[in-house]
Amino acid sequence: MPLSDKEKMVAIISNGIAVFSLLQERDSLPKNTTMYDFILKVVPEDIKAELNAELIDEVFQYVSSAHSS
Repeated sequence: MPLSDKEKMVAIISNGIAVFSLLQERDSLPKNTTMYDFILKVVPEDIKAELNAELIDEVFQYVSSAHSS
């Protein structure tokens, strides 16, 4: 069964958070780049309609809590 657009979005957001964190640790991001800006740039246009700040926050909270357990 193929992934739904929402499932694809969650995967992309999760990956975007991981890459953003790595680049942030390496001080490799342009100044004033937020996690939201970064994720907006990596989401493919064909599923961008599924993207919203609440979903980014929800995925971020889940990923953060999963790594701290």
